[in-house]
Amino acid sequence: MAERAGVSRSVASRAINNEINVSPAKRDAVQRAVEELGYVPNRSARALATNRVGAVVLAVSTSHPGAFADAFFAQIIYGISSALERTDFTLTLVLAGSPEGSAKLKRIVRSRRADGIMLMNLHGGDPLAKLAEQTAMPVVFGGRPLGGEPRWYVDVDNRGGARLATEHLVDGGYRRIATITGPLSLDVAEARYCGFRDAMAVAGLSPDRVEHADFTEAGGAAAMTRLLRAHPDLDAVFAASDNMAAGALGVLRAHGRAVPDDVGVVGFDDLRIAQLTYPQLTTIHQPVQALGEEMTRMLLAIVDGARPTPLLLPTRLVVRGRVISTWCT
Repeated sequence: MAERAGVSRSVASRAINNEINVSPAKRDAVQRAVEELGYVPNRSARALATNRVGAVVLAVSTSHPGAFADAFFAQIIYGISSALERTDFTLTLVLAGSPEGSAKLKRIVRSRRADGIMLMNLHGGDPLAKLAEQTAMPVVFGGRPLGGEPRWYVDVDNRGGARLATEHLVDGGYRRIATITGPLSLDVAEARYCGFRDAMAVAGLSPDRVEHADFTEAGGAAAMTRLLRAHPDLDAVFAASDNMAAGALGVLRAHGRAVPDDVGVVGFDDLRIAQLTYPQLTTIHQPVQALGEEMTRMLLAIVDGARPTPLLLPTRLVVRGRVISTWCT
């Protein structure tokens, strides 16, 4: 096959394995030879030669069976799949929040049935963080565990994005601003709550109109109901996810509060639901697909022997009808 492509065996091997240091012309020549000869790599032989299994794991610390169907995780998986498309690596999904799921992940680690793991949705004190510390297998975190600073992670500027969302409400003339947080055992929820408090402190406004929920639409609706009961004079809400913001909109509508005339609402995520609500949601866009892609690229780089640094992805404010882009610092 190398002879057909007119390259050395080492160049052919690097091109087939999608490694670096192969010129585009030689890579194309190898690809043509592969197609002409109908070459199919021997995965078992390759695994022995490279000491690799050819598989990576996405483990999410939840036991909810519908987690991977959620719009957020669906985009994460799409990003991971896109990054793996030109490689020979396969993806294994594990719901690791249950005892059975955790045991499955531990079996994968012990038996070395993967070359690396991506971990997401870790709560404070999550035992999966300890598992990551104990294994020699490369582990990349999607977001940081609460109170932790893993060696390798890809995260989103959650604190800066939440600050930008709250500043947008302040700039709109709202003063009695409330927030609906996610579970504060998650770093992402804690960071967004801190961003809200940052902006309120700078504006000299009270940050005490707070209710906690679970990032779901039903949770957002319940939290909005509690906020209206405790603070009937509120004039704006920053909800730390679009799903919760959608739930809040329904409750406000049921109580005769017009958005944005009576109550301003800003969400976070910029998922599809933000365009399906009435009115459409102003929100903070986070690059969810890119998060999956960058986690995968980082993990594969580590598998190849690189030692990358952690990566923080930017967010931006999306005002329905126009977009204001910014780095949130």
